[in-house]
Order: sequence, then structure tokens, then C-alpha cells
Amino acid sequence: MQFRPRILDIRHNYNRQRLVGDLGAGATVGVVALPLAMAFAIASGLPPQAGLWTAIIGGALVALLGGSNVQIAGPAGAFIVIVYGIVQRHGVGGLLIATCGAGVLLMLMGIFRLGNLVRFVPVSIIIGFTNGIAVLIALSQLKDALGLPITKMPGDFFGQMQAIGSHLNQWNPTALGLAVGCLALLFIWPYLLHQKSPIQRFDGVTVRTFARLPAPVVALLTFTALAYFLHLPVETIGSRFGSIPQELPALVWPELSWDSARRLLMPTITIAALGAIESLLCARVADGMIDDRHNPNQELMAQGIANFVTPFFGGMPATGTIARTVTNVKSGATSPVAGMVHALALLLVMLVAAPLAGSIPLATLAAILMF
Repeated sequence: MQFRPRILDIRHNYNRQRLVGDLGAGATVGVVALPLAMAFAIASGLPPQAGLWTAIIGGALVALLGGSNVQIAGPAGAFIVIVYGIVQRHGVGGLLIATCGAGVLLMLMGIFRLGNLVRFVPVSIIIGFTNGIAVLIALSQLKDALGLPITKMPGDFFGQMQAIGSHLNQWNPTALGLAVGCLALLFIWPYLLHQKSPIQRFDGVTVRTFARLPAPVVALLTFTALAYFLHLPVETIGSRFGSIPQELPALVWPELSWDSARRLLMPTITIAALGAIESLLCARVADGMIDDRHNPNQELMAQGIANFVTPFFGGMPATGTIARTVTNVKSGATSPVAGMVHALALLLVMLVAAPLAGSIPLATLAAILMF
């Protein structure tokens, strides 16, 4: 299998116009990825910086080495249930081993040209799987949306239902109000700037400026400011996890043993299979939007390298993400440069504005994940 990243192909016809488009798209996706990366990590039982470093390191590696022009990689909602279960049973060290192992499997899948097999996965299986994941994600976020004081959530569906039901009498109306308000804004925001909206009466430049702001970012900033200035009694990222570090992550080395590797065999295979399917389906969606054709085997090798590297910096599994990739395309991306700019934008925000993230209410992140 020839190792040839897609970024090598852009040097022939890359110009200033494409560069400007990639810079704008990368910055936009970086802003969109910020709340999602933190929310996915928290929902998986990890600190928020785990999601951020995954989006930064994994996103940069996939953009640099991948087989798609516009794919954006990072933590994904489909991994939440799997990662949460691994952390509960085997700890963070077990997750590191399983993710590295999945990275090796993904690289081997690319080397042996198994990327083309994804097209044979029945659509009905994919639909059933993704809808099941959606239900589990929504259920896992009820705890923070309701402000329930549950110290440790179970990893299984019925255990979570029982834990939530037994604590319902301790719900926090303020947290629920923030979650409902955030959900409402997420649904309403796209319609506020519609041609028939009253906002269209304002200056056209103002409308276009607001239209570029992604709904999750608007909701995150609005309700974080509301909770902060009104001193609302809700749990925040800072109150649960402490401050987000503003320095580069230290290398983490796993304690590898034959026994731990044997126990983590199935989680490793699950992460690799899910990562392969998710990333290649996402790349196929992007191909249809930009009239292109990605290299599935190169993409698998890039995903493998990303998943092998990111755990050593405190990261979690990474894969191609449809929401961020679609945002990338719609924002004008034409090459993998946009993906690297997205990672750089996230890094700058994390190093400069990390203290502000401590004030984000967990109920707001829960609403974003539910949406």
C-alpha cells in the first residue's frame, strides 16, 4: 500500500484564494469544535482537556496524513458509551492501551486495503447503531441537564435509568432552566436569520455577521455569561474538574501487561471498527459535497496514527466527525490546510482562554450534546 497523504496533491494548483478559504473555514470549525470536544470528553468520564487535546493532535495528524481534502477528525459522540464503559471497568490507563491498540489495527486495515469494505456495511445497521448511540448519549446527559448530584454514573443503560430515577427528587431547577434555554436557542438560532425574520430589518452586514456564528458557540457564550454574572447555583467545568491546564500536555506511559492486553482485546477491536466506519462514512459524505473522491486506505492509516499518538498526551479515541466536516465544507474549505488551521485555532484558544472555560455550566454542555 502506497503511503501518500492528500495534502501532497495540493501543491500544483494551490493559490491565495484557496488559502484564504481554508484559513476562514479552519478558524470557524475550531470555534465549533471547542464546546463539542469538551462535552464529548466529559460525557465519556474524562476531563475536558482530554477532548481538546484529541481534537488538536488527532485533528492535525488526520489533516496532515489523511486521504480526504476536507475531513475533520476529533472526539465523536459515537465513542461516548464505549469510552465511558472502558474507563469505568479498566480506568484511564486501560483506555490508553485500548486506543493505542485500535490505532495499530486501523493502520493495518489501511495497509491491507480494507478501506473499501466499508461500502458493504448495510445502511440499516448503520442507522440502527447511530440511533441507539443517540439515545444513550441523551440519557447520559440527563444527569447534568437536571443538575442531579450523582457521584458516579453506571456505564449501562438500565443502571443509568435507575440512578437517574432514584435522584429525581434532587433535581436543580436552575440547571434545568439553563439546559432548556440552551436547547431552545440551538433550535431557534437558524430561523432567526431567515429572510422572513424580524432581524432582517437591521443592517445587512450585521445580519451576515451574526449568520456566520455557529449556534453551539452562541449558546455556550450566552448561557455561560448568564450563569457567571447572575451567580447561578449550577455545577461548572471548574467546580467539577478544576481549571483547564494552559500548558502542553505531559507524556503518559501505559502500564502494559499481557493480562491487561487480553482483557482489553474486545474494547480495542470495537474502537477500531467504529473509528473506521465513522471516518470513512464521514469522508463519503464530504465527497458528495465537494465532488471529490477520498482515498479510504490512506484515511485509515492516518486515523490509525492519530489514535496511536493522542493517548500518550492524555487524549481519547478520534475519528472523522460529520458535523465538523460539513461545517468545514460549508465554510469554504478546499484542502487539508483547513483541518490543520482548525487544530491550531483550538490550541490558541486553549492556551489563551483556558481559565474562562472553567465557568461553563455543565447543563449547557449537556444541552449541546442532546441537540
